Amino acid sequence: MKILFLITGSHVTLSAVAPLVTAAQNAGHEILLATNEPLMEAAEAIGVPTVSVLPETIRHFMTAGDPGDAPSDTANDANSQDSEAELTTTGHGLARMALAELDTLYRLAEDWPPDLVVGSSMSYAAGLLATRLKVPYVRHAEYLAIPVTGIDHGAEEGLRPELARLGSARLPEPDLFIDVCPPSLRPPGAPGAQPMRFIPRNPQRRLKSWMYTRPKDRPRVLITSGTHFLMLPGDSLRLLVDRLTGAGAEVVIAAPEEVAQRLGAQPEGVRIGWLPLDAVTPTCDLAVTHGGATTAMTIMAAGVPQLLMPPNTHTRLIAAALTGSGAALTVTPDDHPDEDPGELVAAGCLEILGTPGYARRARDLADEIAGLPTPAEVVGMMENLCSNRTS
Repeated sequence: MKILFLITGSHVTLSAVAPLVTAAQNAGHEILLATNEPLMEAAEAIGVPTVSVLPETIRHFMTAGDPGDAPSDTANDANSQDSEAELTTTGHGLARMALAELDTLYRLAEDWPPDLVVGSSMSYAAGLLATRLKVPYVRHAEYLAIPVTGIDHGAEEGLRPELARLGSARLPEPDLFIDVCPPSLRPPGAPGAQPMRFIPRNPQRRLKSWMYTRPKDRPRVLITSGTHFLMLPGDSLRLLVDRLTGAGAEVVIAAPEEVAQRLGAQPEGVRIGWLPLDAVTPTCDLAVTHGGATTAMTIMAAGVPQLLMPPNTHTRLIAAALTGSGAALTVTPDDHPDEDPGELVAAGCLEILGTPGYARRARDLADEIAGLPTPAEVVGMMENLCSNRTS
């Protein structure tokens, strides 16, 4: 079977889809992974045949509309006044991207005709291509709490002319909708989906023994600096570190070199550097993050409670789901302008560390994730789609 994966988004989207891609390859299928040119290096690192179908980034299409209809970039707008409108205009941007890559995809399919097309959650061209080729279409929701319904509405508006050419007024329905969100965290009214186990796939570095061993005499708190967002100003980060180490915790800060420099001299009981989260997180008792999708899912899979500071629509949805489950606590420093955010976060951390219920609920979620079908099992379901189509 020849499977075309169309991946839209960012490096973290590629990391999230990698286990399914490699599971399909390991099952003996021919694989081709298509993505935007700026993501090619990350795509090639997955180790499967890869092709570029678009020179621009996703962000280009999020700001390429008419000035009155330009979407606020979901990845960067931390203060959306109207989440529903934001999701709709995000859908408009993703529709523009789908239209921009369709001709390239149609030519690609002439040279390499797939038997099945898999698209990441926001890759709307995948459904259009599969419809034109009359092959099964699989949609893969890679993270927790992706607001597909709201974004789909905007994408459908933007794709109406192309849909009409395909003889439809609606977005193509996937033959299989895969979702790694634990079923207990899926919101009411979410479309039916085949659950799949989330397998962390993070950038790696050479491991040292402390990275995969848990401290014996004190809790360990992981703080992520964030790839797109500054977690805390330098002074507030130092204050948070002081409060945590003063309470007897070891602090591990996953950060690039420039963040380590902002913190200054490395205090006793603190480790700073770029870390493979899938290796380090299981040794931790708490993780402090902005709620980025891959980070939140990796920490969930490890059964570690989280303190979240969400900066945008999607991270707020993630934070709401995890906090509602009892496995996390959400802190919004903007709601407390007269207090140092480091103090607010430190107070939340001490609450989590002192309340066993957070850890118990985090472990429950990890057990739920571990019990879901593996990517290899889901590949078998994808195989059945093609078998049923040809029988």
